Amino acid sequence: MYTLHYAPDNASLIIRLVLDGAGLPYRTALVDRATRQQDSAAYRALNPTGLIPTLETPHGPISETGAILLWLADTHHLAPDPAEAERPVFLKWLFFLSNTAHADLRQIFYPHQYAPADAQGGHLKIMSTRMLHHFSLLETAALQHPTLFAAGTPLGVYTIVLTRWAQLYPVNGPRWLDLGRYRTLEALARAQEARAETGIIARAEGLGSHPFTHPEQPNPPEGSVL
Repeated sequence: MYTLHYAPDNASLIIRLVLDGAGLPYRTALVDRATRQQDSAAYRALNPTGLIPTLETPHGPISETGAILLWLADTHHLAPDPAEAERPVFLKWLFFLSNTAHADLRQIFYPHQYAPADAQGGHLKIMSTRMLHHFSLLETAALQHPTLFAAGTPLGVYTIVLTRWAQLYPVNGPRWLDLGRYRTLEALARAQEARAETGIIARAEGLGSHPFTHPEQPNPPEGSVL
């Protein structure tokens, strides 16, 4: 059985949805961000970066969302195998989601890490414009590769969780993503919400009844988002 070190509505949500969606047995271990548990010696021994998530496997711990998804996909056949024709497409979009879209969205979550206070308004405008372009690319990719981007799949889950956060952050800033402008992604959001695991995890992490089509700020029963 796997152990997923998680915090509510963090990147661990992506892994949790994929694990549950595939019916893979795992247990959760809360990383309490309110007490900076991610900086504890015990957690840093598993993940030296102190980031969330970390997945403990029989072969040792894995960190980085994209790496975890790739390992799960290959171990449990959740995506095209290396010899299959769509493998390059899967890898291209997985690394785009992890290395480009998620990384850029993180700059909107934590602008103080990337720009001085007096430049953060301009920084948000630049980064939100970049993200809208990223979502346009993902809209096209999901339309062209519906099986790879289906609800419950690594690419589908990763994409739709990013749209959730894009609709919520910055908390006190302007709303810059209208999911209704991306019809394929909006349909993917509805499909993900219709899956049984989504409701279970949404209740466990306090994400509301429509975490992707009408997201609201999380109210987790345990732990802290930030």
